[in-house]
Order: sequence, then structure tokens, then C-alpha cells
Amino acid sequence: MHRHLRIQCEQARSEMLLPRLRTIPEKVPRSLERCHTIADLRERAKRALPRPIFDFLDGGAETEVTAIRNTSAFDDIQLIPRCLSDISSIRTTTRVLGQQIEWPVLCAPTGASRLFHTEGEVAVARAAAAAGILYFLSVSSTVSLERVAAASPGPKVFQLYVRDRDLMWELIDRCKRADYCALCITVDAPVVGKRERDLRSGFGIRPKWSLRSRLSFVRHPLWVAQRMGGGAVSLSHQIERPSTAGQSAKRQAYPPLSWREIRDIADFWRGPLALKGLMCADDARRAADSGVSAVMVSNHGGRQLDGAASSIEVLSEIAKAVSDRVEVILDGGIRRGVHVLKALSLGARACSIGRPYLYGLSAGGAAGVSKALDILRTELMLAMQLSGCTDVTSVDATFIRQFGHGRY
Repeated sequence: MHRHLRIQCEQARSEMLLPRLRTIPEKVPRSLERCHTIADLRERAKRALPRPIFDFLDGGAETEVTAIRNTSAFDDIQLIPRCLSDISSIRTTTRVLGQQIEWPVLCAPTGASRLFHTEGEVAVARAAAAAGILYFLSVSSTVSLERVAAASPGPKVFQLYVRDRDLMWELIDRCKRADYCALCITVDAPVVGKRERDLRSGFGIRPKWSLRSRLSFVRHPLWVAQRMGGGAVSLSHQIERPSTAGQSAKRQAYPPLSWREIRDIADFWRGPLALKGLMCADDARRAADSGVSAVMVSNHGGRQLDGAASSIEVLSEIAKAVSDRVEVILDGGIRRGVHVLKALSLGARACSIGRPYLYGLSAGGAAGVSKALDILRTELMLAMQLSGCTDVTSVDATFIRQFGHGRY
């Protein structure tokens, strides 16, 4: 009962805050005007955040080979332009998870967004709605799913990423009441990868900051001040509930979800359902057999198993195996609009991004997220024009050729 009271209090607080949020005009930092690429936004984020927070955003597992390869593998794919095409009209709209979106990019679920800007998930949801695309809210968000639903008119997907079955069904029920259009289940993190940047800085659920980390916070007094008191960051969905030691041990005993439970969730939800974190064709086929609507080809941004293949390297195989049955979404490594075009050529319906919009969020809040999305959309449309491609739904493998050592 106390949980339902907490939810009601959060909703009441949201109703008081939202009108004020909506009436504040967007302030576009002058620094954003000098950002022309996602890499530019990354540099702004690096300067804006304390080093441990930036490393949490930017880092991967172990030596970060997979995190780096997620982006560099796109260089092994060459586009083959078509000349004398009528490019006076470019169509970027497509349909994903039952929703018509303005262009084939989605904002992936990323946790603890208020670490990067005080408006956190609300800012991202508003920017995604303005761009006409889907926003995936993380179960590790720092704002409740009800508040995000009230703050943004755009279509929203909720990410399930918990082992506690009672909490899972409660969250699904809340999503139904809040009119979320789809669910996304992340399946590639049965345990947490070894994220060495975080280990060195002392970042964790209960941080033990190193001396270097403490000095970094001293150099960012505004960041610290904004997150003290009422601005403190906490997980709104209470994945880690306050409990006794015995209850904590019980949580640890929950096994990961099974394929049968994926089917049970699909049957109960009765709406679009995505499975995020698949990297092999066999798992994609089992997902299709389990009643999901989409598979998200993802290695968790290189934050789990270092040495795993990049997402783009396995995309074609998975698309060939299941794209006639479910939608295929590429997650990971997108830093340029041309990357989106290459992924579409290899069978993706759309691409999801995480770090690119978080760089923008860190650099300038909702305006920074909008800037990141605008950069990618502008680059995508330019790449389409220069490739002689007029419709994202008609892009296929004839627009590309393999180069290097990857298999596509």
C-alpha cells in the first residue's frame, strides 16, 4: 500500500511542477551553435560534467574494444551512390512498434539521466516528441513513468529490466494506465559487465569516490549544487527497494527471465513488444516465436561483454533470419546520419541512440538533445540525397558494398 501512496505523491508533485516546466522558454546555449557534430557535443559534455559522471556516460567494459568497434565497424561499409535521381523530395517517415515516426531514429533507454542534466528524462522525452520520434524510458530513470507520460505528448516505450516479478507486473500495469505505446525488455545483462572507468572513479550504487573523483567534483560546483537537497538523483522506480538482509538475498535469488516468460508478458501486454540485446540469429528466431514485435540488435553499447561483435556486424544475419516476421532495430554505435543509412541498407527498420542524445543533454538540456537529433537528421537527409535515395523504406543492400574484414 505504501508503494501506491508513493506513486500518488509523485503524480501530485508532477502536476505542480509540469506547468512551470512547460512555460519556461527553451534557452539555447550559445555553445550549442558551435556544435556541428555529435563529437562536438561529446566535447561539450566532457567539459560540463565531473569526470566520474562523464566516464559513466562515455565508458564501456574492460578495454572498451567492443564500445569502440560499435562505431568504427561502420567504416567497413561503403555506400554506392546512384546518380541522376530525383532528390527534390526526400521521405524519411517510417513505422516502428505500431507508431508512425518522422525519421528512423529512436531514443534508447538510458538510466539516471538527471546525472547529466537536472531535467533528465523529461527533457529527453520532450525533445523526442518535438522531433517526431519514439522515446524509450529506462526502468532506471530518475523521473517516474507517470511524470514523463504527462510531460510529453509523443509516443513512449517503457523498458523492463528487473528480476523481481512482482515489481515487473506492477510496472507493466502502470504503463497500461499511463498509455505507453509499447514495452521493451532488455535481456543482455544477466550480470553487470566490468566497467573499469567506473571502478577507478568509485562510481556505483553506493559510490566510494577516489581522490581524483573528489577533486573533479570540486571543479564542478554548479553540478554539485544542482543535485543537493531537492535536486538529488534517485531511481524513481525503486529497483533496489529498502529491505532487510533476508529480503535482499531473496532478490538475488530471482533468476533471469525465460523465453516462456517473454511469451507470458507478450500475451498479457497485448501490444507492441521489443526485445533488446540480441546478437545472434537463433535468439532472434526464438524471440519471433515468443510473440515479440521487434528485436533490437544490441551489445549494450559495449558496456557488458568486451570482445563481443559490434551490432552492425551481426545486423544483416539477423535481418535475413527474421525481418519478414518482426521489425529489426539497430542499437549502438550511431554517431553520424550516414551510419543510419548504412544500417537501413543492411535490413534495419530504424536505429536507436543513447550516448549521442546524452551528450546533447549534458551540453544543453532539452535544447542539447534537440541539437543532437537535428544533427543526425540533417546528416541522414544529406546522405540520402547524395546516395540517390528518396525513401527510407526502400533502402536495401544495393546501396552498399563490403570493405575490410567484416561480414555483412
